[in-house]
Amino acid sequence: MNTVPEDIKLTRKDFVSDQDVRWCPGCGNNAILAQMQKMLPELGVPREKIVMISGIGCSSRFPYYMNTYGVHSIHGRAPTLAMGLKCARPELQVWVITGDGDGLAIGGNHFSHALRRNVDINILLFNNQVYGLTKGQYSPTSPLGAKTQSSPDGSIENPVNTIGVAIGSEASFIARTVDVFQKHMSGVLKRAAEHRGAALVEIAQNCIIFNDGAWAHLSDPDKRLENVLYLEHGKPMRFGKKGEKGIRLNGFTPEVVEVAEVGEDQLLVHDERASEPTLAYFLSRMGPPHFPTPLGVFRAIDKPVYSELLMQQVRTAQAQRPPDLDALFRQGETWVVS
Repeated sequence: MNTVPEDIKLTRKDFVSDQDVRWCPGCGNNAILAQMQKMLPELGVPREKIVMISGIGCSSRFPYYMNTYGVHSIHGRAPTLAMGLKCARPELQVWVITGDGDGLAIGGNHFSHALRRNVDINILLFNNQVYGLTKGQYSPTSPLGAKTQSSPDGSIENPVNTIGVAIGSEASFIARTVDVFQKHMSGVLKRAAEHRGAALVEIAQNCIIFNDGAWAHLSDPDKRLENVLYLEHGKPMRFGKKGEKGIRLNGFTPEVVEVAEVGEDQLLVHDERASEPTLAYFLSRMGPPHFPTPLGVFRAIDKPVYSELLMQQVRTAQAQRPPDLDALFRQGETWVVS
């Protein structure tokens, strides 16, 4: 991928478009947008080499607000456009911007297969656990019992585990962050951008109108340290106001323990590079009320990249059978209609 000349220094302002941002004041999307515009200049990638592709939903207005190339596509199909573009133009950096409704309901199939194929694209999934644009219906990630415009008596559907779906699809990079964790989000986004292969970043995002406070246990400064497990490669899993608690594996079951009682050597050590995704799956199942919510990189491994393998097949086929359009046009059976 081409880089920006050394004598040209891009800044956040270079990535801000001339469009008025039309998200609700206080919406978590604003924080995500600001951090993307701040992070992208650090990559040194020219704006004309960056493409934002979205589907339908509040999050899908994202391309309008980025001073890069962008596509506002149709419901759930952003990954398909991204896969096609990346295969046709592998030198581009392609981002998919989607939400829990757009990406995991109508777009669930495309979401899973983009990760399975390991196409070199970055998928940002804004998870606010509700349909915001269509006024507050429950979404695939809404918790069981959630009362919304479409489920006044409480949803009877089990929620989709976004990270679990990505692990089941054998994604090579999986991470989670929170809209208000600006420094943490910047680091996660940058790592996703630098990863070769399909990268998923789930962002816990607050819908201030229809589902305000869904992630309060993570964003509230007074509760954060008790409820967040920051994942760091090669380090024991500790959390709590003073790191006094930890995660230990009891057989095949994770459990919360007091570090002073069991010793740090008994704690699970995070390994984001493990080829076997069992540990990542354990982590994907953690959350309230019995566990802290893991944030950071769950998995980051090297795997063959789909677009590169595809181009290798094309070059091999061309070498073995030089393209001849005239011969192709005239091959096979022909007939004359008199």
